Amino acid sequence: MAPFRGGRGGRGGRGSRGGQRGGQRGGQRGGARGGKLARSGIRTRAGYRKFDSQRVQDVEPSDNVVDADDDEDTADPFQVHFAHPDDNELSRRLKDVQAQTWKPDKQAYPGVGNLTIMVPESHQSTAIRKANLLTTNALPLKQRLIPAAQAGLGQLDLLQQAVAPYMFNYMDVMLGNRTPQNATRLRKLACLHVLNHVLKGRDKILKNNARMNHNDQQQELDLRDQGFTRPKVLILLETRQMCFKYAESIVDLFKPEQQENKLRFETAFASEIEDRENMPEDFRELFEGNNDNNFMTALKFTRKTIKFYSPFYGSDIILASPLGLRRILENEDVKKRDADFLSSIEVVVVDQADAMQMQNWENVESVFRHINGPLQEAHGCDFSRVRSWCLDGHAKHLRQTLVFSAYITPEMNRLFNGNMLNVAGKAKLVPSYTEGAIATTGGLSIKQTFSRFDASAAATDPDARFQFFTTTVLPTLLRLPKPADGAKGILIFIPSYYDFLRLRNFFATSTLTANLSFGAIHDYSDVSSQRRARSHFLSGRHSILVYTQRAHHFYRLKVRGVKRVVMYGVPDDARFYEEVVGGFLGTSVEEGRVGVEETGSRVVFSRWDALKLERVVGSGRVKKMIAGKGDVFDFV
Repeated sequence: MAPFRGGRGGRGGRGSRGGQRGGQRGGQRGGARGGKLARSGIRTRAGYRKFDSQRVQDVEPSDNVVDADDDEDTADPFQVHFAHPDDNELSRRLKDVQAQTWKPDKQAYPGVGNLTIMVPESHQSTAIRKANLLTTNALPLKQRLIPAAQAGLGQLDLLQQAVAPYMFNYMDVMLGNRTPQNATRLRKLACLHVLNHVLKGRDKILKNNARMNHNDQQQELDLRDQGFTRPKVLILLETRQMCFKYAESIVDLFKPEQQENKLRFETAFASEIEDRENMPEDFRELFEGNNDNNFMTALKFTRKTIKFYSPFYGSDIILASPLGLRRILENEDVKKRDADFLSSIEVVVVDQADAMQMQNWENVESVFRHINGPLQEAHGCDFSRVRSWCLDGHAKHLRQTLVFSAYITPEMNRLFNGNMLNVAGKAKLVPSYTEGAIATTGGLSIKQTFSRFDASAAATDPDARFQFFTTTVLPTLLRLPKPADGAKGILIFIPSYYDFLRLRNFFATSTLTANLSFGAIHDYSDVSSQRRARSHFLSGRHSILVYTQRAHHFYRLKVRGVKRVVMYGVPDDARFYEEVVGGFLGTSVEEGRVGVEETGSRVVFSRWDALKLERVVGSGRVKKMIAGKGDVFDFV
């Protein structure tokens, strides 16, 4: 069965539609709602009025046992960042973050990558860099989590050692070297962190409840230990199967005595894993099992129990896909819109961000626009318990965001610069692309040409690219002699769907291509259309096959008969370069359809493709190709 695909949206992104597989829709919206917030009810910290509606309690009244080990450590990152931040230090850092004045530092991790660390200019710490942590014993964990952490993680690998110090100090982290091989250990580390955060917040509330209950002298206590609504953690995932994996990791660490609604959750989120050994490992990881991408669900914790499918306003952790969440946040029916459950999110985890961008990055941007937004309803909130920085509208500056991706894109950098504004600072880890994907094709001795064109700005790049391709590249292709077997075998790979539409229309209407026979495969081509296009291309009936990046992402077709590859742009995923240039052309050479000297590839790029190009040609070559003399670069 075909994996989920995205639909079409406006310029800059594509809309989405849910997968063809799934089950029951995850998550429930619930919880008692309070009355509408009046303007007079949201004036100042001292000016809030009591609301009659009952708040969904952050801690169940019957669940009033505090773990005996957890005497508060004033140096604990949870205490320093969330519970009791220094007002003066927080004020200074807020000014720096809002003015975007960061103090940067860089650090190389051999075998892992290069880490860029940024903290507010007024950061009082003399050492921006954090000491490496070798085992989970060095992490600031609740005592009850230590045995499970040792069993599940124990010795930290090199990647975890690089990331953990910043993650557990509540800094934002963007990681650009997630792979199927390191994904499990990254997931376990993130789940350990968010569970540790939830349990520490829970115990803080329980201790303050006890103080209030034993306040015999009726002293006025200022106990601020929570947000406007209960949910503290948001985990954004692309498929139900990955959601199931995250829930499993949380269960393994929490070791609950009871799991409510677990069977229902398994039925709706997990599916049997199909045998797809002929597919690349990253494809299998993303699309295996239940690959539906329209879901929302939530988890609630008590001392000994995890409840699946808990109402959102009574939950601690929300797990959702960007698409599933956006359909609530921006519902066409205004009365059905709801975002208040995101108002007090303190930790966000985004896993497989690269897959989210292939689907529709606008969904992710929509979610971040609504996180830590202003309340529309009170939901029974006891404002006397809400943290001061939350009341002052600074929740987004204390929120921690963790993003895991196979690579970094300009859109992700925009998220890093514009939405990851943590007063604790932020870190970005990217691998060192020593050789690039081009090194994997070197053994084929295929000539690989990269042609640069000029685009004065990113906004003008599409027009400049189209002009360059139709006036310089395409005429050269049309002049190629027809081979003896009659099949030219030219495959044009197009990363952008909008560029695909533009070029397809040009092929269909231009006098230059009046005698050109071509086929096309995009992500919405049905199976019969794909087969027909591939058959006509292999037989030579079609001289050119136009093939989109999203089609390759969702289907990973193995196109035969390719004798020459032309890339309208550099692929976002360098693995696609290996599979199209090395795989398609390599197969044609092996089958004897074309000689090595007759085949080749050509990639069109501009300086705005620097990040993509680096992954293909390597870090050492990209600067020269982007800004150096000449505009044609050949590799064999």
